Amino acid sequence: MITRERLRDGSHLAAIRARATPDFPIRSDAEIEASLAETLAGHPPGEDVWVFGYGSLMWNPAFRFEERRLGTVRGWHRRFCLWLSRGRGSPDCPGLMLALDRGGTCRGVAFRIPAAEAREELLLVWRREMLSGAYLARWVTVATEEGPVRAVTFVVNQGHKRYSGKLGEAETAERILAASGELGSCLDYFERTVRILRTLQVRDAALERLETEIERRSGRSA
Repeated sequence: MITRERLRDGSHLAAIRARATPDFPIRSDAEIEASLAETLAGHPPGEDVWVFGYGSLMWNPAFRFEERRLGTVRGWHRRFCLWLSRGRGSPDCPGLMLALDRGGTCRGVAFRIPAAEAREELLLVWRREMLSGAYLARWVTVATEEGPVRAVTFVVNQGHKRYSGKLGEAETAERILAASGELGSCLDYFERTVRILRTLQVRDAALERLETEIERRSGRSA
């Protein structure tokens, strides 16, 4: 499990760097911090920062926040579209993980980080999400019941070699069922995401269809 402590002391990144491969290069600390600085340059100084989570950040944020709200982002949808050869996959049996891809809408969780703690806590998020270049940080508008908020989130870099393109449900289900790594299995990642969405009473038709396909292939019932 990714924890705040391992992100703070650098052991999470160190473990990943020890297993880096040509198809999964890892950014240096300086590159990660420069990416964060570039993103925060577009944010008004002294204001709280919101982070929009749509996958594992919803069930394991691993950073401190003051408030969270259920919200919707338009123009992006949640999809298993990033190949994963580490963490929850391996070079011999790569898995898939979630990213935001273009089009549609996505319902997830917006977390508010106080301005005074924003850089410190966001650095932890960057060490987790922005270590390989497969994600791009984007500012988006999140519609919430309390009103819209501007939040940073992580969308897929379609030019990155880890981008899977448009895989069908059958192949996606097969990869999720087969792949595992040092952080656990892709199936566990999938099930935790489905579970938190149900807890939040969020419907995701694409994930529900994928769940049906996974159950069919594994011989399990809901």
